[in-house]
Amino acid sequence: MQLNAAGLMVADQWQGIVERFPGVELDEYVIMPNHLHGIVMLSSGISLSRVIRAFKSITTHEYISGVKQNGWREFPGRLWQRNYWNRVIRSECELALIREYIRNNPLKWELDKLYVAAEPEL
Repeated sequence: MQLNAAGLMVADQWQGIVERFPGVELDEYVIMPNHLHGIVMLSSGISLSRVIRAFKSITTHEYISGVKQNGWREFPGRLWQRNYWNRVIRSECELALIREYIRNNPLKWELDKLYVAAEPEL
């Protein structure tokens, strides 16, 4: 994936999670034109929903600024879907498989059934 300015902003905010939430580590991730895949490792007491909520809020605010200041494509409704999919990774083998899935996801973009041309591309 070659990220445009909006995608670079999302990447920057994703990487900034570790600064905003001490005890959170990020692993493999990829930003796709209409979604993101990433592995988040949490210390006890840190809520994944709080981390994702903050990430979505900050990136939405930054994207709206990009629409106004840089002419990024507007989006109807929400920038991000309301929920998110999560999975607890329970073994090193499972972690390796999920890392491989994330790395290979851009190769499958042409087949992505969730793609909607009207969505802003990141």
